[in-house]
Amino acid sequence: MSEPLYRSLVWLDVRLGVLCAVGVPLVLLVWAALRRQGALLRLLGLYWKVASLLLIALLLHTGDQPVAYGLVVVALVLITLSLWFWVDLNEELADLPPWRPLPLTVRIWRWALTIFALGSAVLASTAVGCMAGALRTSSSCLVWRQAPLQVNAAVDGVFDFVLGGDWTPLIAAIVGYLALFAYGVGFVQWLMLRLPKQGRVAGEF
Repeated sequence: MSEPLYRSLVWLDVRLGVLCAVGVPLVLLVWAALRRQGALLRLLGLYWKVASLLLIALLLHTGDQPVAYGLVVVALVLITLSLWFWVDLNEELADLPPWRPLPLTVRIWRWALTIFALGSAVLASTAVGCMAGALRTSSSCLVWRQAPLQVNAAVDGVFDFVLGGDWTPLIAAIVGYLALFAYGVGFVQWLMLRLPKQGRVAGEF
């Protein structure tokens, strides 16, 4: 694949990710809260907990940490699983009136995000080799850092305006590793304690 085409695909992936993985679920979360739809709120709450791994990957990308390349793929796979894993939520969603605007929009979003996340995981997997130090300076690897660096520049401007300090890539990397550690502890706890006890039942999670 040519470099310009690869760069275009990565940026298209970033823009679609902002729409499908951030913008739409944020609107749905507010909409479900206003409509007091418990099942939808639990689904979206679980989604945001899992999707926070993408934010951690973004922080680590900003700090030029090689683990970020693999973390993006893991996050996208976990996001896909989180949309369909819960038996009780699937049953509650199936019982909602199919043509009501909110349930219909959630169904469309689930399928659209599933397709996007799987396709994005395939694209992101082509950059896993960037975890090797010798490849991280190649143009195909650097393109994955461009969006995080732009976000970091915006955050730095806000950080400087509010607190009068600098938000540097080093700080982003430190915060990213701390968040990844906390995420990993929570995930292991869920795997070892909650999953064997409750299985694929979200309950009041």
